[in-house]
Amino acid sequence: MPISGFPELLPGQRFVELAVLDRLRRTFELHGFAPLETPAVETLDQLTRKGEIDKEVYVLRRLHADPDEADDARSLGLHYDLTVPFARYVLENAGKLEFPFRRYQIQKAWRGERPQEGRYREFTQADIDVVARDVLPFHHDVEIARVMAEALSALEFLPPLRLQVNNRRLIEGFYRGLGAPDVPAVMRTVDKIDKVPADVLAKLLRDDAGLTTEQAERCLALAEIRTADASFAEQVRALGVEHELLDQGIEELAAVITGCAAITGVTVEADLRIARGLDYYTGTVFETRMAGYEALGSICSGGRYDALASDGKVTYPGVGISLGLTRLLMPLFQRGVLGASRSVPSAVLVALPDEESRPACDAIAHALRIRGVATEVAAAPQKYGKQIRYAERRGIPFVWFPGDPHEVKDIRSGEQAPADPATWSPPDADLHPAVISN
Repeated sequence: MPISGFPELLPGQRFVELAVLDRLRRTFELHGFAPLETPAVETLDQLTRKGEIDKEVYVLRRLHADPDEADDARSLGLHYDLTVPFARYVLENAGKLEFPFRRYQIQKAWRGERPQEGRYREFTQADIDVVARDVLPFHHDVEIARVMAEALSALEFLPPLRLQVNNRRLIEGFYRGLGAPDVPAVMRTVDKIDKVPADVLAKLLRDDAGLTTEQAERCLALAEIRTADASFAEQVRALGVEHELLDQGIEELAAVITGCAAITGVTVEADLRIARGLDYYTGTVFETRMAGYEALGSICSGGRYDALASDGKVTYPGVGISLGLTRLLMPLFQRGVLGASRSVPSAVLVALPDEESRPACDAIAHALRIRGVATEVAAAPQKYGKQIRYAERRGIPFVWFPGDPHEVKDIRSGEQAPADPATWSPPDADLHPAVISN
């Protein structure tokens, strides 16, 4: 019986996941991001430092460990994201890194939360970050948005995606200019906008954040602004609020939206309801929704944090974004939306006339493989009809018939022609399993 919250993939689904990973890596590296991998474990002291998800940390302990180890801060736990390990990595390797340091990291993470659609106990994340020493210029916010937008646009088989961008300085400056008595409380309340009706949210803004009715209405009006260009700025200023921090936030958000304007295949928009509840975000913030799957929430999130890590003397600011691969792909697999053109890598099945012919058939397969054509030899010398059906069930497009001359058959079209294993290749589209969207 499957273990709840720990997904397993069928071979065709794994081909899709690998295709996604390959495209992500290619885009990240085209932009100069270096690959990084950290251990699956961190010390409990490191993992629980922020105190946000202590109850969800999986502790790693020997079956017959000394009971005293349970209270040791040096005990180990599985990391629940890739940001905590990255912060530690930066501090420990700062003397060996060149800043600004660009990295991408694609690894599994673990959280002991209740499994449901889009939430798993074991999941894969793909993170990109730029981190600097002391000061990180703002243009890196634009860079991160552009890189992830390009990466997502390369996944053309996915449902439409919207990369939503906001700026914490913009919303904080708006709330301060409005005269809000408790700005963090307003942020936390507005962050619930997708979960509660507008009238309930207005009441929470009055009761929990101390706003007047007019202030609450203006906060809700701000949160309703959404544009795919920089025209959001005029709508914000039309609300009649002024503050220096608001002006800075508007300028920064406009720069991100304008910087991504040329990217096609994914919508990048200013969405002023996005707040990101985590306190360590200080500027640009990102969330991403997938059309038809909005109930999943954001599948790709992040932002700027002015203190990713600090050793007490030097602070390392950063900006990054994390794509939840498992959260993105599993619902599509479960609903049959995504699949692969075949369940095996083989493009060719070499038919086996009899066991005496196996060495010759192996030689044919070898000649094809050394030129990059994935090939397998039939398991048994059955009638050719059965061997063809074997290939059909696995999605193998071509069957090779040894003889004089050799012949190869496209079992989809029925076309059959003489071929030389030293020179013949299938069309490029058939060389590897392809991602199929239904």
